[in-house]
Amino acid sequence: MALMITDECINCDVCEPECPNQAIYLGPEIYEIDPSKCTECVGHFDEPQCVQVCPVACIPVNPHHVETKETLFQKYKRLQNAG
Repeated sequence: MALMITDECINCDVCEPECPNQAIYLGPEIYEIDPSKCTECVGHFDEPQCVQVCPVACIPVNPHHVETKETLFQKYKRLQNAG
């Protein structure tokens, strides 16, 4: 399950540097998450780091990108090999 940032984002800049996969970037209006890079921190941490630091709780699971923990781990391994 990739995460997403909702329009409640206040552009506080704390989530982007916390992402170990560099999946978070500044979009036209708010920060956004690239679902092809988001592993919910599987392989790096026990919990998504962006969710932990977000002061307005605007980072839910993206319902359009539902993935199992195993799928997220496979994505993590693929991203590590590509880097």
